[in-house]
Amino acid sequence: MQPLQFKQTPQRVLLVLPTWVGDVVMATPFIRGLFERFPEAEITLLMNRHLYPLLEGSPWVERCEFWAPRKKTAEAKQQQRELLAKLRAQRFDLAVMLPNSLRSAWLCFRAGARRRVGFNRDGRGLLLTDRVPVPNRRKGGYEPLPLCDYFAVLANTLGMPHPGDGLTLYLTDDADAAVEQRLATEGVRPEQPLVVLCPGANFGASKCWFPERFAAVADQLVRRHDAAVVISPGPGEEPLAEAIVAAMSERSFLLMAPCLTLGELKSLIADADLLLGNDTGPRHFGRAFDTHRVTVFGPTEQRWTDTSHGNETIVKVEVPCGPCHKKVCPLEEQVCMTRVTVDSVTEACERELAAAL
Repeated sequence: MQPLQFKQTPQRVLLVLPTWVGDVVMATPFIRGLFERFPEAEITLLMNRHLYPLLEGSPWVERCEFWAPRKKTAEAKQQQRELLAKLRAQRFDLAVMLPNSLRSAWLCFRAGARRRVGFNRDGRGLLLTDRVPVPNRRKGGYEPLPLCDYFAVLANTLGMPHPGDGLTLYLTDDADAAVEQRLATEGVRPEQPLVVLCPGANFGASKCWFPERFAAVADQLVRRHDAAVVISPGPGEEPLAEAIVAAMSERSFLLMAPCLTLGELKSLIADADLLLGNDTGPRHFGRAFDTHRVTVFGPTEQRWTDTSHGNETIVKVEVPCGPCHKKVCPLEEQVCMTRVTVDSVTEACERELAAAL
């Protein structure tokens, strides 16, 4: 598709961001490129409110709007009307949709954005003024394509060069100070190697390696390196984190009650010597800050999230039933996870930790 032609350079631009933590982080090269493409424009970001801390501290959040709750209560409907009124009042010249959702296209249509640019999929083509062909559509589905390259197709449509895959996040002084104080209060010594363990995954249980195996790896890192193993669950992941602590023989530090905010989690991972976890959002924090990482992959396809960032060892096994992308494994044994051994993950952690120290 040839780049779009504009009679006048857009002055008011709406950028609709993805709804998952990791996808927002992987969208940062595109966000940076859009601000460079339209340096004089007023660019407004539309996102879920709880994701705002991901981009806090960046130069991109001067103008933000937040999705209203997807509920049918009178209060939620009023918030939805208020959001639509706010967007209409801004009279956007251009709306760019990173999500593939019908919902995002419908909102941009109702908001009256003059040009509405997005991928032509999921039944929303009639709502777009500029329908971008899906680059990885194949018969029966979609060919895995790194998300940064997927977004780059939209970038090309807007006359932007490929934004690259350099993920970028920013820290805030308040979050840095809060994490420093929290670790000191918990008893983490500054001279200890800091190993952050993020054991959950919002995607579903199938992405989560087993608590007792995380515990076994963590115990060995404490014994061999005097590491401070800090376990940072997200909301709803507390039982998983507690199970790891219960299975460990050595001391660990559980950051719960309250859990860290996303802004604080950025600060923690930026300061870590090693990040150990599943294929989930915090993994991309580690990429953005060049933190050494070990990531356990199970049912998901690695190619969707590939970047050129280094300092990562991915531990996975090839199985005939995967990658299946199912949230819950339908088999009696989830072989893509059971065959990932404690020894293989420990060896990967040893290598990454040695490179970091």
